[in-house]
Amino acid sequence: MRYDLVIFDLDGTILNTLYDLRSALNAVLAQEGFEQHSLEEVRRFVGNGAAKLIARALPAGTSAACQEDVLRKFKEFYSRNANLNTIPYRGVPEMLSSLKAAGIALACNSNKFDGAVYDLCQTHYPGMFSLCMGDLPDRPKKPDPYAANRIMEELRVSRERTLYVGDSDVDLATAKNAGVDGAWVTWGFRKPGEICIPKETPVFDVPEALTRYILET
Repeated sequence: MRYDLVIFDLDGTILNTLYDLRSALNAVLAQEGFEQHSLEEVRRFVGNGAAKLIARALPAGTSAACQEDVLRKFKEFYSRNANLNTIPYRGVPEMLSSLKAAGIALACNSNKFDGAVYDLCQTHYPGMFSLCMGDLPDRPKKPDPYAANRIMEELRVSRERTLYVGDSDVDLATAKNAGVDGAWVTWGFRKPGEICIPKETPVFDVPEALTRYILET
């Protein structure tokens, strides 16, 4: 096998979190008197962390203080309601189990705030990931390679033996910035044609195909 470590994005890659993100966002927006958003709009807003989600959801010109207040309330609400309608994508649990059984280390790296990343991974995939890293105040967000580099260092796996898997341009940029191979999955939040996929990047429509690629390459 070519890889000893696979780092997975969370939202749109291993879990469909979109319905709970929309519900939490709209609940807080309604509470604060702002316009709510459709599932399709929220799909386009996510990917760069909670602060960017709030900035995109609020009207242009909203003050920084207001954005911070809404962000705080969103995090509080989402932390209590992050797992009402969140589910694994079909085939992903089996994929992770197959990779782990083959001796490949698994990690999760997300721009979602750290506590929610840990809770969701532990709830849906207990014991599956060697390391989970989300957003913290002192930790640069993706596409900065800080977290990916930390994961490789802590798990003692070289860049050449690491694969980064995600559903967005942010994930592909993270892989590039970390100097590791990247793979793009089409079942998540970004659809074909919405982002630029480097021609050398392998693309997978189903987890079974990604599993075969990792185990047979």
